[in-house]
Amino acid sequence: MVEKLDAEARSALTAQLPVWTVDGEHLKRSFRFETFVEAFGFMASVALLAERADHHPEWFNVYNKVDIALTTHDAGGLSERDVKLAKQIDMLYGA
Repeated sequence: MVEKLDAEARSALTAQLPVWTVDGEHLKRSFRFETFVEAFGFMASVALLAERADHHPEWFNVYNKVDIALTTHDAGGLSERDVKLAKQIDMLYGA
């Protein structure tokens, strides 16, 4: 079973992932693109990362905006899996 992040690890998240926000038991970030096609292509690339990690995001897309929320349901909140996927998503986005 995946372990939920302890208080010390949670407090380090803002330094590790400065453009993500912690909202309860979720890591959240919004991404903007020039077009719907770019946003959809980004989502497809994230989907491939998520599938390889067997860790799937909660997300929402309208036109050129993609909102992503990460949490580990098996752990009942944030885990290292969320941190790792967030970092991979940031690399994919180029930020």
